[in-house]
This record gives sequence, C-alpha cells and structure tokens, in this order.
Amino acid sequence: MQTLLTPRRAAELAFADGEQAPAGAITAADTVTAEMRYILPAIGRPLYDKLSGGAYPELLSEYLAPAIALYARLAAQPRLDVATVPGGTVVRESDDYRPAGERPTRRLHRALREQARTLLRRATDYLDAHNDAYPEYDPHRNILKRCRIDGDLVQTL
Repeated sequence: MQTLLTPRRAAELAFADGEQAPAGAITAADTVTAEMRYILPAIGRPLYDKLSGGAYPELLSEYLAPAIALYARLAAQPRLDVATVPGGTVVRESDDYRPAGERPTRRLHRALREQARTLLRRATDYLDAHNDAYPEYDPHRNILKRCRIDGDLVQTL
C-alpha cells in the first residue's frame, strides 16, 4: 500500500520517548486509514496526489506527518490494548504492570484524538496562509472548514 508515511515512521512520531511500542505496532492499514479518513478530506485529492508523488516534502514532514502518525496510532491503539489469541480476546498482563481500566484508556484515546485534530488544523491553517505555494489545495473543499466542535460548542465555518 502506498502511503504518505510508512508505518515505521508513523510509530516513531506517534510514540513519545520512553513509551514502548511493540514492533509492528502501527501497520500499513493504520496509516491508510489515517490518511483516507482524516487527511484526504482536509487537504483534497489533488494535493494528496502531489504529496504521494514526492512533492512538497517540507509540508509533509513538518505539518502533515505528525497528524498522520497520531491518527494511525489512534487506529492501532485498541489492538495494542488487547491481544487476540486462539482462545479469544485477552488483556495483556505482566508482573511489572497491570492493565489500564476503561477510564484511563478512554482518556488516552481522547487525548490522542484531540492532539491529532489540533495538528491537522495547524497543517490546514498553514495551507490557508500559504495558498499560493500549494495551488492544488482548495480551502473551500477542506472538511474542517464546514463544522468544528470545541468542547460542547459546535461551530459552522
């Protein structure tokens, strides 16, 4: 699968120093999901295709890659929280750690989603401010420009 970000690079960006992610924690399917569900609707197909062809590497590395990585981690995180074995789905345990409960897991997912949204908004704000440099980007087709939810406040833009 051709993606803007490799699964390995996504994992490097998505997990903070000191966090231990198993090899293969983020898969190609996770990065495809992140790009198709979140990035493509925000930047549009023409710009996405240009980026896929290697154009605008600074835009990708500085603005889009961090958002893709966190959205990919968000897709992978439920798989990291549990394991599927021949007997079914189990929670991983070890002598040194105990599994997080539902509340901390929900907080982690919410924090990852908010951070990823913020990074994607930062990228599209940059694109809006530098529209002349990226003629493939159409700010009117950016899905983030239609509706935004901040806390309990819904804004139509």
